[in-house]
Amino acid sequence: MLKAELRKKYTKKRKALSDDEAFLLSQKTFENFIKYFDPKVGEKVHIFIPIPERKEIDTQIFIKYFLEQNIRVYVPKIVADKLINIEISEDTLYEANSWGITEPVSNEDSGENYFHYVITPLLYCDGKGNRVGYGKGFYDGLFQSISPETKKIGINYFDPDEYVDDVWENDIPLDYLVTPTEVLSFLSGLE
Repeated sequence: MLKAELRKKYTKKRKALSDDEAFLLSQKTFENFIKYFDPKVGEKVHIFIPIPERKEIDTQIFIKYFLEQNIRVYVPKIVADKLINIEISEDTLYEANSWGITEPVSNEDSGENYFHYVITPLLYCDGKGNRVGYGKGFYDGLFQSISPETKKIGINYFDPDEYVDDVWENDIPLDYLVTPTEVLSFLSGLE
């Protein structure tokens, strides 16, 4: 299927989830992530803050756990049409931006480009790691700027059941997909 069709289909599927279903699926996805990756004290995780209106996976569960375990947490923020990486703590102050997305008040880019994990928002991911996001390209830009050792991980409510037919030359596939039922690796045995 084409990205536009997949975007429409999975936006509709996501909106059909009740709040309780979305929370339970988020919790199971979190548990699968922790069980598979077992992040350690001092490791660095880049993770998005969820947009509740879009019924994204509730990454606040992840963020709370990471901060409690002394895992360093970075979140994205768009400043002047560029994605920057801001390190957060339990004391970080937040505000809603012009799109209604909660983000840190600070515009101080950490300058960090090595993360152990980048947990990526998406609407869909196919069985080859091809991600369908919101179409802005911010994460493809981020993937180009970070260390190649960073594990690029998508989290989604849904398992892949069809392929993205219009993959572009500059699209960078994910290394893993974590869903409520499984963790898929797209690394071809390189783990």
